[in-house]
Amino acid sequence: MKKLLFSLILVLASSFSGVIAQITSECFGEEIALQASIIDPTKGKGPIKRSPVRVPSIGIDDHTLHFITSCDGCTLLIFNEDGDMIIDMIIPDNSSTINLPSYLTGEYEIQIIRGNYRFYGYIDL
Repeated sequence: MKKLLFSLILVLASSFSGVIAQITSECFGEEIALQASIIDPTKGKGPIKRSPVRVPSIGIDDHTLHFITSCDGCTLLIFNEDGDMIIDMIIPDNSSTINLPSYLTGEYEIQIIRGNYRFYGYIDL
């Protein structure tokens, strides 16, 4: 009986996680895969943190960035294919979305700067 109940819970949990992923995808568009790096390893020679850096969750739908997790006060940088900076702004507090200019087309590198960490990925507009 316990095995049957456990199996039923596993099936329901896996089904539920698929539904959550689909709802998240529909609400926030395509999730941007971000990688993390340290901007200046010589800065901040304080105690070693034992927990990993939390990478922000960001989605994109057309020209709208959706912040699934908070990025309040972080710096948003966007670079074109030539490496020229197109956007440099501080993400306002309590922002859940930012609309990018509609004239931007092509592939861009997106960077989120939080403290001494840089999170970067690529978007196609």
